[in-house]
Amino acid sequence: MSNGQPKQSSEPSPQEPTGRPGPSEPSVRPEPSGRSDSSDRPEPSGRPKQSNGQWYPPEWPDRIRALAAGELTPVTPRRAATVLLLRDGAAGPDVHMLRRRTSMAFAGGAYAYPGGGVDPRDEQPVRWAGPSRETWAARLGLDDPAQAQAVVCAAVRETYEEAGVLLAGETEDEVVGDTTGDEWERDRQALVARELSFADFLERRGLVLRSDLLGAWARWITPEFEQRRYDTWFFVAALPAGQRTRNASTEADRTVWIRPAEAAAGYDRGELTMMPPTISTLRALEPYGTAAEALAGAAEQDMAPVLARARLDGDELVLSWPGHEEFTKIIPMGGAR
Repeated sequence: MSNGQPKQSSEPSPQEPTGRPGPSEPSVRPEPSGRSDSSDRPEPSGRPKQSNGQWYPPEWPDRIRALAAGELTPVTPRRAATVLLLRDGAAGPDVHMLRRRTSMAFAGGAYAYPGGGVDPRDEQPVRWAGPSRETWAARLGLDDPAQAQAVVCAAVRETYEEAGVLLAGETEDEVVGDTTGDEWERDRQALVARELSFADFLERRGLVLRSDLLGAWARWITPEFEQRRYDTWFFVAALPAGQRTRNASTEADRTVWIRPAEAAAGYDRGELTMMPPTISTLRALEPYGTAAEALAGAAEQDMAPVLARARLDGDELVLSWPGHEEFTKIIPMGGAR
């Protein structure tokens, strides 16, 4: 899942997608099938109301102090990908979000997007449509086209694993229109269990990966003081015609289609918990009037990696994300504020 985490770990990093297969859940607006939700807006996180919904783990101050004292060695971040799946609504594009189960010890109740870690097998050759791997490598800031393919494959694979939406087709001009049914579900579960590589899945079904349906949007790297670190690329994509989302993640208890501005307002009121990359990407979506406009606007987004910084300032620790001042935290010896 959002802002989100690889499936090999039971808990997400604060800036990565998370989630595994689970029961289907309703969305804010009824899906094409006519299934309706019990409310017209996302449910709050279940945490006490606060000045905003920024997720902040209680162990961070001690880990930041340990890093500053040279007592903590940063781990190398793993590559990951997450997708802001969009569809047009009455007042502009809606984005598909998942809420992490409130019972989870790590980021419980936080809203995120489908996504997860890169599988080493995502570098295996696949039928490919859209910009070349070399073009993607330049856009993603990678030297190796094979690694760029792996990141793009991870984005497409994770979206299918966690939301049931597949950005692939039988030709480079087509997209599959229906991914429901027992055979599709068996393949999806095999992907989740890592019993089937994404390359073998595409080959088995005679499908071409549609990299042209993705737009690179942002890149965030988990802070150096975190135990599990991820280098995560955020993408945007429009929901293909004929396909529908569902909650296929055991780490999520709810999915919603929501306007970015509405989700951001819920965060500002302290009602919806989110990690910095989630709310940042939501705010960046607000100016766009359609999903197509947002996808076209992806080319203008800054892909410079965002990495949190921590510094000592007297008896306080200052945690900041360069270029994103709203997330700055001042941490006295007694805790955060």
